[in-house]
Amino acid sequence: MKFINSKTAGLFVLMALTAHSAHSATEAYPTRPVRLITGSPGSTSDISARFIAQKLGERWGQQVVVDNRPGAGGIIGAEIAARAVPDGYTLFNGQIGTHASPQFLFKKLAYDPIKDFAPIGQLTTSGIALVVNQQVPSRDLKEFVAFAQSRQGGLSYGSAGGGTSSQLSGELFNQITGAKLVHIPYKGAGFALTGVVAGEVQAAFLSTTTAAAQVKAGKLRALAVLSNTRFSASPEIPTAAEQGFPGIDSTVWFGLFAPANTKYSIIQKVSQGVGEVMRTPEARSLLLSQGAEPMPSTPQEFERFLRQEISKWGRVIKVAGIQPN
Repeated sequence: MKFINSKTAGLFVLMALTAHSAHSATEAYPTRPVRLITGSPGSTSDISARFIAQKLGERWGQQVVVDNRPGAGGIIGAEIAARAVPDGYTLFNGQIGTHASPQFLFKKLAYDPIKDFAPIGQLTTSGIALVVNQQVPSRDLKEFVAFAQSRQGGLSYGSAGGGTSSQLSGELFNQITGAKLVHIPYKGAGFALTGVVAGEVQAAFLSTTTAAAQVKAGKLRALAVLSNTRFSASPEIPTAAEQGFPGIDSTVWFGLFAPANTKYSIIQKVSQGVGEVMRTPEARSLLLSQGAEPMPSTPQEFERFLRQEISKWGRVIKVAGIQPN
């Protein structure tokens, strides 16, 4: 029989205690309020973040505080999140403009979208609609393209900021239709929405979530959703494909991230909680009423999706000839 000396026994005890302590810490998480950084108030990012924050707070018994950080298409918030302590108490609601396009648009990005973040899971997806101010005479997509091409100097479209899905959707639209719309960036989707309602720009490419209320109120006209099939949350809006412009396929997605090096056990706990929330009938009903669909995924599924989005929008940016700033 082999006997374990006191040093070895002590080491085993220490390892057991450490493992138990780490497990207990994960089980207890969160023990204080969690900050969820997201985009501008009233945007799709804000709407999805507030729903998740409320439901996770109820499940965890700890407040999840939404921290709105508008500007630069979400990049300001992403920079803050990337520098945060990786302890699970700072989460970030990211999207195309923060994680799929900025590496192609900025020479000196303050963070690496892949290396500086740990993916937790996708939250929602929304259709992107081309909406126009009521002063624009076009009633469908063909009329709008013809109107834009006939206008000396073209028409302007607003976006949530450079590199966001709303700008890149406009670039994709220009490439396929030849409309040559002029891009006007705003500090967030909510500001772009206000701009097109006020007539500062003639059009905007906005998520169905952001634009739904103003379209229903008759302050904006939705000409098309940019996809090959109708979006279930806004089935009344015809697609670009059915109006003669196939290939314009773009969505707004949001997903949850933590700073890199956050313990994977915490990542799993947050991902599981988010998944359970997003799969409830309440989540689906509420989000569909606001023009979005729940789209929960595992960290691994979300990472694969993210890499596909980086490849797709990198090509669009290259074809558009957009040079990094």
